This record gives sequence, C-alpha cells and structure tokens, in this order.
Amino acid sequence: MEEVFNVLPIMLKEKLILSFSDLNEVEELRLRVSRPVEVIANNHSTFLPYIVTAEDGSQILGKLSQFSIYTIEEELKKGYITIKGGHRVGLAGRVVTENGMVKMIRDISSYNFRIAKEKVGIASPFVKYLYDGRWKNTMLIGPPQAGKTTLLRDFARVVSQGDHVRGIKPQKVGIVDERSEIAGSVKGVPQYTFGERIDVLDACPKAEGMMMLVRSMSPHIILVDEIGKKEDVDAILEAIFAGVQLIVTVHGYSLEEIQKRPSLQPLFQNGTFERFIEISNHPRPGNVTDIKNRKNISLFSQKVVY
Repeated sequence: MEEVFNVLPIMLKEKLILSFSDLNEVEELRLRVSRPVEVIANNHSTFLPYIVTAEDGSQILGKLSQFSIYTIEEELKKGYITIKGGHRVGLAGRVVTENGMVKMIRDISSYNFRIAKEKVGIASPFVKYLYDGRWKNTMLIGPPQAGKTTLLRDFARVVSQGDHVRGIKPQKVGIVDERSEIAGSVKGVPQYTFGERIDVLDACPKAEGMMMLVRSMSPHIILVDEIGKKEDVDAILEAIFAGVQLIVTVHGYSLEEIQKRPSLQPLFQNGTFERFIEISNHPRPGNVTDIKNRKNISLFSQKVVY
C-alpha cells in the first residue's frame, strides 16, 4: 500500500489507517469527487466518513502524472494508469472523442485504486494437476475479483523458475499484458516477482501480442488474461499449432457456463484446453472450488483458498 499512499491526500491516509487494522485486506479504494470514499476489503464494501473534494482529485492526478499531464496521454485514452508496485488506477470523467475514437478523459471525477496482490507460492498446490511431463493448456475461470490474475501471475513464476523438487525444468514464458495487470509493468519493467525467463508485452492487445511473441520470442508458454473475443480465440489456436502451451483466464462462474459462449466454441470443439480451474470470490477471493479435465470430470478432492 505504500505506493498508493504516496498518491493519496494526507487526511485520507489517516482515515484509512484509523479505519482498518489490516490494510493488506483492502482490494479496491474508490474515490469519487463530492462523495464519500468507498473501500472494498474481503469482498465487502465500506464507506469512510471522508468526502472527496475537487482539490483532492487535482492532487491525485498531479501525483499520478508527476505534475505533467502530457506524460500520461496514452493512459488517459485507455482509462487507467499503472503505478509502481503494479497497482492500477481506473479513471472516469468526461470522455473526449475524435473521429469516433477515445482521445482522452478530462474532468476526472472518479479514481478506482485496484490494489495489486502478489502471493508468491499460491500456485504450488495446483502444479500436480497442470504438469505431467509438460505443462497442460489451462484455463482459469472465475468472476471479477476472484483472484484469477493473482494465481496466473504465480504460475508464470513457477514455469519460469521451474521446480527442482518435482523435476520441472524452467521454461521461457511470454506474457501478453494488455491492461498491465499481470506483470504490473512501469515503463516496461515488471513490478512483480518472476523468474529470469519472463518476457512481457505490456499494454499490447492480446491477439496481436500472442502472435508477436510466437514470431519473435520463441516462448514455451504464453500467459494471457481475460480472453473472450473471436480474435483472441484465433490467436490461441495459431499459437497452439505453433507448439506453444497457454495458461489463460476468462470471466465466468463455471466451465459449464463458458462452454455456452459462442466466441469460445472453437476452443472446445478442438479440445484445446486440458485443465480448467474454477475460482470463486466467496467467502473471499482466491477460493479454488474445482479442477476439471476437458471431459468435464473433476480431478479435485478438496477446496483450497489462497
């Protein structure tokens, strides 16, 4: 939270410290001008007795941009800024368009700090389900804020570093990080704990990024967050035909649900993915409820919360 505190007004920092005994539980911090601060922790929303002022907003934006709005022009087009530590700040306000395309967001009235969670080692209990002489193409399924990206990030570390105890050799990992959430890169440099064999395409569209990695970086495994579009599926199939394994995430509540999505049908028709990890955000994020194979048969005997 230190990197987030560096951006916040002093009085708000004091309110947070007084209101929460364990700030590590905070998942989102939502600041809306002229409204009370909303804090989401352990999937529960709380409003603090602090009204965000326009001056607070100006101060936050100034610190985010290092007091030069031109340095974050690209981020203002995308609607979010990634800060040191991998934390992402979502923005909302008046959208300026040009030729039908978003040019920037002005008069920003909402700031959503999504607190990055790095949990090194959480992927270890699941390695035996995903590795059998090679890494199996795997899909992590869960609703928003279930902890999919946190788990995906640690799988990247395990694949890159290898596991000498299990006899797993380290392999080259390519990450397509369209929203700067997996690696949390700042100026192209990943902010999280990874092995030495990680290559990241930051702020790159998923479909294009997968093909770029296949052509230029020869990865053994590609990791991608939140697939769903037809072009994502086409790129996944191309990568697999090129001999690359994939670990991806997708929004959903179960394997049965996502199997009904028209855009994902080619993946199921081809039997592309061999493992499906279902993750819930109840009673709190990181609740792995099941692991299934491509025949929809459960391989999991117990729930694990990371």
